[in-house]
Amino acid sequence: MSETATDTPAPTPSRLEVLAATIGAVCGERALRIASISQELTFEVAPAHLLDVCRQLRDDPRLLFETLADLSGIDYLTFGMDEWNTHTATNAGFSRGVAGLDDIDAPAVPMERRFAVVYHLLSVTLNQRVRLRSYCDAGEPPMTDSVVEVWPGANWFEREAFDLYGILFRGHPDLRRILTDYGFIGHPFRKDFPLIGHVEVRYDPEKQRVVYEPVSIEARTLVPRVIRDDHRYEPALHGRVTSAPGKPNG
Repeated sequence: MSETATDTPAPTPSRLEVLAATIGAVCGERALRIASISQELTFEVAPAHLLDVCRQLRDDPRLLFETLADLSGIDYLTFGMDEWNTHTATNAGFSRGVAGLDDIDAPAVPMERRFAVVYHLLSVTLNQRVRLRSYCDAGEPPMTDSVVEVWPGANWFEREAFDLYGILFRGHPDLRRILTDYGFIGHPFRKDFPLIGHVEVRYDPEKQRVVYEPVSIEARTLVPRVIRDDHRYEPALHGRVTSAPGKPNG
């Protein structure tokens, strides 16, 4: 009696795989899949295609990403340069600190790949999410297109990225600082911005107004403080015995 081979049914693709395939079909080579972490997809989009891809992700009936949940800038200046020893470190306090960024022998990040903007998109209708990353145009200041016309909620998100990273968004209706003061100098989330800032603010009683002065705070060493018991201070080692509360030592 001959045996007939039974075909093994193909595994059913997951929702994540279906979503990735749909975005690939809709956007083509304009959106490059780069990651799938924690059940979320990440696609990289060139600045020239950003607005077209965003419109298609919002309008295509198979995607319907009608909500921009978040937008954030990224500075990759020190990407891949570890200040802290994380894999071979012991619990001996200062051994976790390694060379400072000025001493690390690592190639500098090229300017055209230093700044990026990340978009977290949500489809309430279809209950699915996707993340987009788009590098800014090369040069200083970094620049990319505004997506306010696609998602009006991007207005304040883009102002925040401009304020903290110095990223300019072409076409933004009101691009100005939103978190720092009007007279603030620089962009505090850039990796080369000093931890103590450039200027400090105080009230001058003689001038009766707020004045800006060069910062006078000394730079601090960013080494985590380790608190542990020290056996040298054990009472038994010095012949001392702790008495009961309210009674002197004998």
